[in-house]
Amino acid sequence: MKILETDRLILRLQTTDNAAFILELLNDPSWLRFIGDRRVRTLDDARAYILNGPVRMYEQFGFCLYLVERKEDQAPIGICGLIKRESLEDVDIGFAFLPKYWSKGYAYEAASAVMSYGKDTLGLTRIVAITAQENQASERLLEKLGFQLERLIQLTNDSEKLKLLVFGETENHISN
Repeated sequence: MKILETDRLILRLQTTDNAAFILELLNDPSWLRFIGDRRVRTLDDARAYILNGPVRMYEQFGFCLYLVERKEDQAPIGICGLIKRESLEDVDIGFAFLPKYWSKGYAYEAASAVMSYGKDTLGLTRIVAITAQENQASERLLEKLGFQLERLIQLTNDSEKLKLLVFGETENHISN
């Protein structure tokens, strides 16, 4: 089911038919480095990941990480969407693309559409993003979208401190 459309892209719900793509994406070295190992090693693992992650989230909240396809050839190139994590108070935007599709404007195009959807359709006044401290490419993209660094956070069951960036209503934090 198509959710969003841009000049070059379609963002749609993931299905188990996308398992091979998800398997490739989740095992890409950049995913493993910046997002983490989801222990998806087989097509069955990828199908379970899709059903228990994006499909379940869409059923529960009405949004999720969407599959991003190029219009010209229907090639899946990445994922982008909104996520509601138990360990975060706010909804956050997430995105990941295969490296061969980097630096072509696809992530910005998809994320801009997701941000508009979140604000205009879902009525979100505050959207956050988390990124590994060394993931400068994602941070630059988020800043281009209008996000600002709010603080470092540590998610439940995660030893690494992540950057929390915010779009919209910001909290007032006193820094020492």
